[in-house]
Amino acid sequence: MKTEITPRFSIILPNKLAYKLESDLLQCNQNNIMEDISMNEFIKQITAYTYIGDFGQTVYEFAMECTGNIPPVSAGDFKISGAQKDISGKVPPSDIIGIRKENNVIVIEADPFLYRTDFAVTGSGDAEKLSFSKGDITHMVTRTADDFAAHNEGGVLYRLYSPEVSGPRPLVLFLHGGGETGNDNFSQMVGTIGAASLAERWPDSYIMAPQAPGKQMTPEEFQEIMKTANPFDMINDKFPYSGKCTSGWNRDYLSKVCRIIRDMISDGRVDERRVYVIGLSMGGAGTLRALSVDPELFAAAAPICPSMNNETYNILNNIRNNALWISAAYIDHQPSRHAYLTRAYQKLLAEGKTEVNLTIYTPEELAKYGIGCRSDLTYTELLSENHNCWTLTLHNEHGILDWLISVIKRLD
Repeated sequence: MKTEITPRFSIILPNKLAYKLESDLLQCNQNNIMEDISMNEFIKQITAYTYIGDFGQTVYEFAMECTGNIPPVSAGDFKISGAQKDISGKVPPSDIIGIRKENNVIVIEADPFLYRTDFAVTGSGDAEKLSFSKGDITHMVTRTADDFAAHNEGGVLYRLYSPEVSGPRPLVLFLHGGGETGNDNFSQMVGTIGAASLAERWPDSYIMAPQAPGKQMTPEEFQEIMKTANPFDMINDKFPYSGKCTSGWNRDYLSKVCRIIRDMISDGRVDERRVYVIGLSMGGAGTLRALSVDPELFAAAAPICPSMNNETYNILNNIRNNALWISAAYIDHQPSRHAYLTRAYQKLLAEGKTEVNLTIYTPEELAKYGIGCRSDLTYTELLSENHNCWTLTLHNEHGILDWLISVIKRLD
């Protein structure tokens, strides 16, 4: 018999497991079910429903198909552990808020929380056999992010949202931060608010989200890089992500990304007057670097809290023909960031460049989004939270996104 579960979205997982909700029942190709499932034998499969929230991938619902009849259970029979709703892990979710079931399918509705942690849902009494952990989840649905097709072209891994319209359309290039580097071609979609939110805002445009090469660094590995090539050093001439290397938004990799966009222009898909780039943190530095790699490609750019070092500062100082809107928090884990941004901004204004803007978000503006506003934050936690100021830009604070998409490059 069919259940009352409504079909939602499709996804291609990083390991190329694919499935689609073909009907009310979770109809999954058995060849696509993950192996070595550690959950109890009563649970046949678990689907997590997620979306990209302000702080990254957020889960709000679990659908479990069971091998037998589900016992009478209520939301109060379940507890969530190891989960958080905020950046610093100070706010836990308020457990399960609802239950829907029919025959051998049960849907557990949760107070939405970040998917990134190793959480567990534990049942008590008759609900004990419905307990599971994050590692037991067999399938995942991610709103909007699932609409991006996966590509591997010329050594560039990227996801692309394509509008359902014909003719040349705008293209927005989104460059993620350092926490989403890798080779799964998926982390860049879910680590932070970003590409998915841009596709929801501009469904008539191409949204391109490449993944920078390299692995996600531990704090210890980052410190080792800092010893030889501090990415925030204004004097050191060694830049870990500037030349031809295997990590980050290096010039060689960015040139390949730009080549793909130019090919899309050549084949008539993209309007060459309306190509934009926006990036956050390491991707903010990548945004500046992209303007140096191929300055004539982009109509406008919106670097958010870009990593400032001698290289990126000099690029920013010498911007010539690109419209630019920079945004950053009043302070974050690179305390000198906004000083260098302000100095470059003042220099560009003094030179008569009018299409350059700078926004420094205040504590009050950040607090509206739950950033840096808790009294129990340590100073280190405060700086880390403030770095998430990209949330404000991607919500169009100060009209930054409206400005970005409105710029049209002259083809003189």
